[in-house]
Formats: sequence, structure tokens, C-alpha cells
Amino acid sequence: MAVETTDSAVEHPAVTTEGRRLLTELVSIPSVSGNETEAAEALAAFLEQNGRETYIDDIGNVHAPGDDTVLLTSHIDTVPGDIPVEIKEGEEGPELWGRGSVDATGPLAAMAVAAVETGASFVGVVGEESTSRGAWHLIENREAPEAVINGEPSGWDGITLGYRGLLEGTYVATSESGHTSRPDPNAIQHAMSWWNRVEDTFEPDEWIPVFEQVTTKPVDIEGGVSVDGLSMDATMEFQLRVPPERTPEEVRELSDAELETGTVNWTEFIPAVMTSPRTEVARLFRVAIRKQGGDPRLLRKTGTADMNIYAEEWGCPILSYGPGDSNLDHTPHEHLSLAEFDHSVDVLIEVCEQLGVEQPDDHTSDETTESKS
Repeated sequence: MAVETTDSAVEHPAVTTEGRRLLTELVSIPSVSGNETEAAEALAAFLEQNGRETYIDDIGNVHAPGDDTVLLTSHIDTVPGDIPVEIKEGEEGPELWGRGSVDATGPLAAMAVAAVETGASFVGVVGEESTSRGAWHLIENREAPEAVINGEPSGWDGITLGYRGLLEGTYVATSESGHTSRPDPNAIQHAMSWWNRVEDTFEPDEWIPVFEQVTTKPVDIEGGVSVDGLSMDATMEFQLRVPPERTPEEVRELSDAELETGTVNWTEFIPAVMTSPRTEVARLFRVAIRKQGGDPRLLRKTGTADMNIYAEEWGCPILSYGPGDSNLDHTPHEHLSLAEFDHSVDVLIEVCEQLGVEQPDDHTSDETTESKS
């Protein structure tokens, strides 16, 4: 395998393999959602240099068609945040610090290496941290594989079987402007009142795991007197996380029932996913983790991922896997143990080989034809 870069972190003595080199290079390239081009090109170059037919589609996803017994896929983009890229000595050896090292450049690089070694199909998708536009584009432009391994941090000895679903929306209210001494509620108060009722509807229960509850979160709010001075406006964007026991439609109806003033525009409906630990893919992961000396952990995550979309649309065996502590996602402390990265690569290769993945002879694929750029 070969990949070229001159970044100082890549020249660190701990970067002893081409997989670690790819990981460090990709973490060194800023790839916030909407600005993934440079990282996508570096990823494509790695795949091409290692003999894989590779192309970038018209939305920015990086494809390396191969054996569709399993599709290895993770996301290229990260959330914003400038964390200096450097390798520090940790309790268990060298650690790579930098935005995306955990979520999800670590899993992405591990899957790219495993794809090169085994011949498995691979796609690096864009936009997971925003609208999942890469995942939606993927399912619209290729046939379902036999199985999917979605790259997200689970720890090298963990596999993620479930994610909660997601409802997103925007609440908007308008009221006449007036003196603040008046008792009549204004648009901002209407927004606050509706949201308080929604929170009461899904009040947290400390005796029930978070994964099994609906949780509510406002993510942006704006309000005040309009430009012409004649009205008061309020706009609030929010998210509701939905457990497998409830449907997005049910949660939406309960939220709408609390609406007395204003309107809600629902913009995202992604169902929860919970897969069986008894699938052949899950079994092979447990075997591979034990072979590396680990004790397999089965995880459920309170967030939402591209896995939800693939499970809903393709209906094939699926789980999420990748190196890294998900508690570090999106934090200023994001870093990844290089030894953990190595373990995850070995686990992925073992699983692909046990599934019967073969190196492609003629670079053919079940993928439909897409425009290449």
C-alpha cells in the first residue's frame, strides 16, 4: 500500500504502517460537512494506488466497487472544531489527536485498508453530520449489498446494533408588537410554552435507559421585533430522538397535539434501528474480536447514523463498527489510540474473509452507472 503526504504528524515514528499513515493524513485534512473534497480526493488516491478501481460520484461520495458480499462504508465529513493534529503518548501507547480521529475518520480509514486487503466493496460518503446526503444518494444509485458494515466508533471490541431515530423540525410563531408591560404572550413566549409542553410530554424517566426514551433538544432559536417594528417573530429549530418502540409519526402527532399557536414544519423523519445479535455478521465480529484478545461488547447508541437509513431502505444484515471512544465524539478532546486502530483493521479483515469476500478480478460491481468526476 502507498500514500504520500508531507504532514509533520505523518512523519512521527509511531506511524509505522500504511494504515496509520492514511489515518493521520485524512485527520490532517479539514473535512467539515460541505467541504469534503480534499479529503475525498486523498481517500480516492489511496484506493487507486492500491489497485482498486475508484471514482468520486457527482455528490462527492468515494466508490471502490468490489465484492458486494459486504459493503464497508463510513463518512468522510466531520463536525467543525480545530483540534491540533498531533501524536501524543497515552496510557496504552501513541494516540492521534485531531478532529475526526474518532468520528469517523478512524473507522473510515480502517475500512479503506480492509477493503484494499480483502476486495470488499467500499464507499466513503459525505454529509453524514448534516443531512446524510451521501447516504441518501447512495441508496438511490446502487443495488443493496448482501450486508453492510457501517463505520462509526464503537471501540475495536464493540459492535453497535441499534440507534435511535430522528425527528427534526422548525417551530415558527408571529404576534403583534406591543409594549413589554402588556400581559399578552408574544411569539417568543408562545415558542417557549409549546416547547415546555413537548418536554413534559416526553419527560425523562431515570429508571428507563435513555435509548428507550424520546429525548428533546432545541438546537437553535431566534426571535425579536420584526424589521418593520409591527410584529414579534420567533423561530426555533429542534430535534427529537425516537426509540425503536415508537415511530416518528407517533412522536410527531404527540408533539403536534401540544400546538396551540404557531406552526411546525417537520423536516426529517428517520426511524430507529435495532438489529439482532444473532446474525452471521454479528457472530463473525464476536469471533474476530475474541481472536484479537478482546471481550465483545454489544452496544445501543442514543444518537442516529447513516445505518438507520441503510437498514430502512435496504433491509439487509447491518451493524456499525469502528475504532474509537464515542464519548469523545464532537468534543475538544477527540483522539484515537493507534493500537486500537490496528486492532479494528485486523477485525474487519477477519470478518470480510470469513464472509467469503474475494478480490475482484475484473473490477466489476453490482453498482449502477453514475457520472464520474
